Amino acid sequence: MKKDKILVFIPAYNCEKQIPRVLSQFNDDVLSYTDEIIIVNNISTDNTVDSAKAYLKEHPELPCKIITNYGNYNLGGSHKVAFNYALKNGFDYVVVLHGDDQADIRDFLPVLKNKEYKEADCILGGRFEKDSKLIGYSKKRIWGNRVFNIIFSAAAGKSIRDMGSGLNMYNTDMLRTKYYVDLSDALFFNPEMLLFSVYYKHKMIFYPITWREEDQISNAKLFSLSFNMMKVVLSYFFSKEKFIKKYKNSKKNIYYGKVVYDNTKTVS
Repeated sequence: MKKDKILVFIPAYNCEKQIPRVLSQFNDDVLSYTDEIIIVNNISTDNTVDSAKAYLKEHPELPCKIITNYGNYNLGGSHKVAFNYALKNGFDYVVVLHGDDQADIRDFLPVLKNKEYKEADCILGGRFEKDSKLIGYSKKRIWGNRVFNIIFSAAAGKSIRDMGSGLNMYNTDMLRTKYYVDLSDALFFNPEMLLFSVYYKHKMIFYPITWREEDQISNAKLFSLSFNMMKVVLSYFFSKEKFIKKYKNSKKNIYYGKVVYDNTKTVS
């Protein structure tokens, strides 16, 4: 039986303190399911790249590349870089693990071991599932997320239990049309992608995860993000066809980056 080829994508921006902790999550168990890791650095202004390089030099067993975006693509654009890379290099699945160490890829080990991911187009980390754990997450953020979950669920006509955590897994078959290229580069890329998945009838499974807020610095401007998310969901609610068509008519950009460090050559 052919082994699934799995890529782990770590979007990173100004997380020099957190990136070594994220990479330390890749124990032997996780590595047994991981074919390659890419850190996609979105023009960080701190020492994120140097911090990642230092860790990787001490851990040659990690099949990891560091890719720096050619431009400031933001979080959504970094997803596009990774999805393009996954399709170009023949990966079957992409796991998204944010570089700020709020989520832990080891939470997905049961999904990987029992191959539950094969039953869906995407496995989405759910911060508010029954068995999820929230550590240091403010009541204000919890309340805000729950409200938007309700609003998006009502607009989509489908249960949306998390607007976008830092741990998701996608079957690359759902990405082959490259519809994601036309979505926003901003932080509301994930909510847009959720609505497209609902429209295209992708099968989604929400899975419990642990979510931490410790020394992470949020790049989100909450009012601006909330305003744009409301615009997105209302646009979808009032006319799904116009919503989809608007994105199809948008200008397609090219999202690629440069490999600035390659640890995969040290892995036999």
